[in-house]
Amino acid sequence: MASFIQIVKLKVLLFVIALLSSSSVAVFASLANSENGQELEALLKWKDSLDKSSSDLLSSWDFSPSNDTSPCDRWFGITCDKFGSIIHINLTNSQLKGTLQNFNFISFPNLLSLDLSNNSLYGTIPTHISNLSELSYLDFSANNLNGFIPESVGNLANLNILYLNNNQLSGSIPPTIGNLTKLTGLHLSLNHLTGHIPKEVGRMTSLTDLKLPMNNLSGQLPAEISNLTAMKILLMGTNRLSGYLPDRICSGGLLERLSVHTNHFVGPIPKDLKNCSSLVRVRFEENQLIGNISEVFGVYPNLNYIDLSYNKFVGKLLRNWGLSHNLTSFKISNNKIVGPIPAELAKATNLQILDLSANQLAGRIPKELGGLALLFSLELNDNKLLGSVPTELGFLSDLAKLNLAANRLSGSIPGQLGQFSKLLYLNLSNNWFTGKIPFQIGRLGSLQNLDLSLNLLTGEIPSELGLLKSLENFNLSHNQLSGYIPTTFDEMLSLTTVDVSYNMLAGPLPSNIAFRRAPAEALEHNKGLCGNTTAMETCRTMVKKSKGKLSKKVLMSIVAPLLATLILLFIIAATLFTRSRSAKNMIETREQEKENCFTIWGFDGKLMHECIIQATEDFNSKYCIGKGGSGSVYRAKLPTGQVVAVKKLHELDDDEVANLKSFSNEVNALTEVKHRNIVKLYGFCSHAKYSFLVYEYLEGGSLAKILKREVKARELDWNKRIQVVKAVANALTYMHHECFPPVIHRDISSNNILLDSEYEARVSDFGTARILNPDSSKLTSFAGTVGYFAPELAYGMEANEKCDVYSYGVLTLEIIMGKHPEDLLLSLSLPTSITTHRISLKDLLDHRLPPPIDQVAEEVVFTAKLAFSCLHTSPQFRPTMQQVSHQLSAQKPPLLDPLDMIKLEKLL
Repeated sequence: MASFIQIVKLKVLLFVIALLSSSSVAVFASLANSENGQELEALLKWKDSLDKSSSDLLSSWDFSPSNDTSPCDRWFGITCDKFGSIIHINLTNSQLKGTLQNFNFISFPNLLSLDLSNNSLYGTIPTHISNLSELSYLDFSANNLNGFIPESVGNLANLNILYLNNNQLSGSIPPTIGNLTKLTGLHLSLNHLTGHIPKEVGRMTSLTDLKLPMNNLSGQLPAEISNLTAMKILLMGTNRLSGYLPDRICSGGLLERLSVHTNHFVGPIPKDLKNCSSLVRVRFEENQLIGNISEVFGVYPNLNYIDLSYNKFVGKLLRNWGLSHNLTSFKISNNKIVGPIPAELAKATNLQILDLSANQLAGRIPKELGGLALLFSLELNDNKLLGSVPTELGFLSDLAKLNLAANRLSGSIPGQLGQFSKLLYLNLSNNWFTGKIPFQIGRLGSLQNLDLSLNLLTGEIPSELGLLKSLENFNLSHNQLSGYIPTTFDEMLSLTTVDVSYNMLAGPLPSNIAFRRAPAEALEHNKGLCGNTTAMETCRTMVKKSKGKLSKKVLMSIVAPLLATLILLFIIAATLFTRSRSAKNMIETREQEKENCFTIWGFDGKLMHECIIQATEDFNSKYCIGKGGSGSVYRAKLPTGQVVAVKKLHELDDDEVANLKSFSNEVNALTEVKHRNIVKLYGFCSHAKYSFLVYEYLEGGSLAKILKREVKARELDWNKRIQVVKAVANALTYMHHECFPPVIHRDISSNNILLDSEYEARVSDFGTARILNPDSSKLTSFAGTVGYFAPELAYGMEANEKCDVYSYGVLTLEIIMGKHPEDLLLSLSLPTSITTHRISLKDLLDHRLPPPIDQVAEEVVFTAKLAFSCLHTSPQFRPTMQQVSHQLSAQKPPLLDPLDMIKLEKLL
C-alpha cells in the first residue's frame, strides 16, 4: 500500500513539473513574439557576438524564469517607455570589445538615444544604422571604429547629437551630413578623415558645436560656414586646411570658442571678429595669417585664452588688451610685433601665461608687470628690450618660468629674483648683464634649468648655487667668471648637463657626474680647469707639468752646465748596477701585483695577470677599443688564442673613492649574477698602480656604435632587434626576480649593451650596480646615463627595480627608432603633446630598414607599446621586468590596422 501511495505522489510531481515547464515555454514564446521581445532578442544576439573579454556588466542580460521583473527594470543600461519598448541604450565605459555588425538596428524602431562611447569596439559603422529613424542622440566616441562614415547617417533626420570622435575613421565627411538640420552637436575630432569640409555643412543651421580637429582635412573652409549663426564652438585645429578664412565667422554674435591652429591658412583673420565680444577662447597659432593687430582685434570682456603665435602679424600691442580682465593666457610669440610693451597690460590681473617672445618689441620691461600676482610663465625673450630688469618682478611669487634671453638688457642681475620660490626655468642668456651672479639665486630650490650664458658677468661663482639640488641644466658659458668652481657643486645630484666654457675659471672640477661626463667643448677656453675626465688633464698631471716647467728653466740656466760632466761619468759607472737593481725590483713588483689577482671562471689569476700585461704591452693605447667614464677597455689575445676584453680603471687620482666604488660594485655584482645575456667576468686585479677586470670579448661591440653606423644598423634587421630587446629583458628579469637579494643595474643604455658575432645581446658595465638589501634601497649618490635614468632619481634618489624598467623603455625605443628618443620623450612630457600623440608609429621607425610586415610588424608594434608602458612617470604603474619578459615571449595579437595607420595615442 505504501508503495502505491509513493508512486501516485511521484506521478503528481512529474505532472506539476511538466505543467510549469510548458507554461514557461509559453511565456518565453509569447515574449519572443512581442515587439519588446524582438528588441531583447536582438540585444542578446549582439551580446553573444562580442569578444569574451567584454565586461561582466552585461551578465544581467538574460531571460530568468525565477525573476518576474521586466528586463527593462533589471537589464544594465536599458531604459524602456511605458509600453515596454526600448528607448535608451547607455553602455558607456562598459569595457565592451567587439563589432557593430551583429547589432540589428532595425529591431529598435523607438530608440531615442544610443551611447556606446569609451569602449573597445572595432570594425566599421554599419550602413543600416539609418534604420534608427527616431534616434536623436548617437555617441560612438572613444572606440576603435574604422572605415568610412556611412552616407546613410544623413537619413537620421531627428538626430540632435552625433559624436564619432576619438576613433580610426577615414575617408571624407559625407555631404549627406548636411541633411541633419536638427543637429546641434557634431564631434568628428581625432580620426583620420581626409578631403574637404563639405559645403552642405552650411545647411545645418541649428549647429552650435562643431569639432573637427586632429584629422587630415584639407582645402579651404566653405563660405557656407557663415550661415551657422547659432555656432558657439568651432574647432578645426591640427589639420591641413588652407586658403583664406571666411570674412564672417561670428555672424550670429554667439561664437565663444574658435580654433583653427596648426593649419596652412593665409590672409587676414575674419573681419567680424573685431566686434565678436562673446569670444572666450581663440587659437590661431601656427598658420601664415597676416594683419595689423592694432586694427583687427577689439575688446573682449569674456576672453580667457588667446594664442596668435607663429604667424605674420604686425603692428603694436595696444592698451586694450588690459581691458580683457578674464584673460589668463596671452601668447603672440614669433610674429613681427614692434613698439613697447604697454604697461596697461598689467590690468589683466588674471594673467597666468604671457608669451611675447620672438618679436621686435623694444623699450624697457614695464615694472607694472610685477603686479600680475597670478603669473607663472613670462617669456619676453628674442626681442630688442633695453635697460635693467625691474626689481618689481621679484613680487611674482608664483612664477615658474622666466625667459628674458636674447635681448639687450643691461645692468646687474637683481637679487630679488631669488624670491621666486616656485621657479623651475630661468634664462637670462645673450644679454649685456654685468657684475656678479647674485648669491640669492641659490635660494631657488625648485629650479631645474638655469642659463646665464653670453653675458658680461664677472667675479667668482657663488657657492650658494650649490644649493640648487633640483637643477638639471646649467649654463654659465661665454662670460668673464674667474676663480674656482665651488666645492658645493659636488652635491648637485640632479645635474645632468653643464657648460662653463669661455670663462677664466681654474682649479679642479666638482666630483659630480655632470662635470665628469661633460664634453670637452663644455669646459674649454678657461684659465686652468682640471679633473678626472677624459675631456681634460687631471689636476695631478697639471701640477707635475707646472713643476716640470720650472725645473727645466733652472736646469737650463744654472745647474745643467755644472752637472753635464758628472752625469757623463756617472752613466758609465752606474749602468750595470741599475740594470741588476731594476730587474730585481721588477720581479718584486710583479710578485706583489700577482698576490692581488683573483680568478672567477676557472682561470689562473697569477698567470692571467702576466698574460694581460704582455698581450696589451702594458696597456699600450693601440690595443684600446673604447673609453668610458670609469676606465678604458683593451683587446687582449691570450697565448691560448682566446681573446678577452680588459677594462682598466682610470688612474686613482682625485676621484679615487668613486673609482674604487665602481670597481667594487662591478666585481660584487658580476660574482653574484650568471646569465647567458649578462657579460661574463673571468677575473680581476686590484693594485695600487692600477686595477682591471677581464671579461669575455664580444665581437659585435656596443649597440650604440652599431646604431650609429649605417651598414651595421642595416644588418641589425627587425628580427635581430626584437631578439636584442628580449635578451635585455631576460637579463633584467633574472637580476630583479631570480637573484636574492635582487640586483639593479642603474645604467641600462645602448653603450652598455654588447653584441656577439650572432647579434645576441649581453648587459655589461655594472660599475653603478647595487645589490638591494631588504632593509635599504636608499642611495646616496646619483647614477645613470643622461637620457636613460628614471625621473624620480633626480629628486628622491630612491632606487629600485623600476628605475631599470624606465631605462629599458628608453633603450627599447632607441632600438626601434635607430636613435635615442630624446625629442619624443620631451614632447610626450609636455602638456601640449596631443599633437605628438597623432604621429604615426611608422614615421618613428628606423628608416634605414624596410618597414616590418606580417608577424614581424606585430612584434614591433607590441614591443613599442610595451616600451611606452615602461616609461610611466609613476614607478608603481610601470610593469615589472618579469611581466615585460613574459609578454615579449607570448603570442602577439594580430594588427587590426595597417602599420601606417597606427598612431602613438593607441600605444600610450
